[in-house]
Amino acid sequence: MADVSAGGVHNRILGDNALTRDAALLKDTVREAGALALSLFRTELKNWTKGASSPVSEADIRVNDLLESRLRSATPDYGWLSEESADDETRLGKPLVWIVDPIDGTRGYLAGREDWCVSAALVEGGSPLLAAVLAPASDEFFFAARGHRAMLNDVPVHATAGTELDFSRVAGPKPLVQRLSQASGEIILHPRIGSLALRLCRVAQGSLDAAFAGGQSHDWDLAAANLIVQEADGNMTALSGDPISYNRREVTHGVLVAAGRDRHARIVEHFRNRGPP
Repeated sequence: MADVSAGGVHNRILGDNALTRDAALLKDTVREAGALALSLFRTELKNWTKGASSPVSEADIRVNDLLESRLRSATPDYGWLSEESADDETRLGKPLVWIVDPIDGTRGYLAGREDWCVSAALVEGGSPLLAAVLAPASDEFFFAARGHRAMLNDVPVHATAGTELDFSRVAGPKPLVQRLSQASGEIILHPRIGSLALRLCRVAQGSLDAAFAGGQSHDWDLAAANLIVQEADGNMTALSGDPISYNRREVTHGVLVAAGRDRHARIVEHFRNRGPP
């Protein structure tokens, strides 16, 4: 694999051979995890609630165990951060960290809907280096390496160009989008996509013009999709325009927006002028 860093500066930590190895490892592991999740989809599963309202099922745990076993055994020096693993803060001292959501969109998964995915990224120095998002129920596999094209099922994808706003092609929390529209009447939004990672990848593939993440999203919801959007000629940042940094002690993020570069710039400017939501 050739240079995969931003701005044409060669990756400082991994050589090309190691990066090619890790890309193949990530693809194979996420495909295997997706097959396991799909085999358990629409079956009777034990499930429970963690925290205030976050659903978890035995499928989440089994898929997490598979991902952790495959990725960590092959790269024992890398850190690990997953929604379904106890946080090991030794990751903070690791230059390379796997950030994983075994099933993003568990609520939809348990309801038998297809808007869920397996999401995994390799993060280098706070920024995603490799990314995979697999939606097994619809057979969609997004993959990106920093500095290369984002791909969907091995075909390059592109965020939509332009600055116009068609709110039927915008997804996210309605009160937030209403602030963007400045309209007094009802606006028609794109139907809700339960998986945040998949919602953001829809921007990368051009089926959405823009997508928002409400506050309280986490590294594992975002890291893979962030790189996929970036490598599809898009941008994904805080509403202030500040970039997103991963593998910090605090893994929760505020409101974020993803869109093609010109549209993203227009949205960020809008919220700068109006103040934060």
